[in-house]
Amino acid sequence: MRSIKYLILGLFIGGVLGTAAGVNIGRDQPILSNPFSDQRVSTKMKDTGNQLLRQSGEAIEDAGKALKDSFE
Repeated sequence: MRSIKYLILGLFIGGVLGTAAGVNIGRDQPILSNPFSDQRVSTKMKDTGNQLLRQSGEAIEDAGKALKDSFE
């Protein structure tokens, strides 16, 4: 009976730790970091959008410079 009690306790603790690790993996964070930190998907999307906007602006500037140099 004692071994079943420890088995159930081990499965419960393993499930809690596995869920926390899974949340961190889903958020692209280190596995042992705090799964309750305030890193929302909307914040990540906003950061990614800003980065994309900046990179596309740089690409347009580079294309403009290349076009200008080709006509000179």
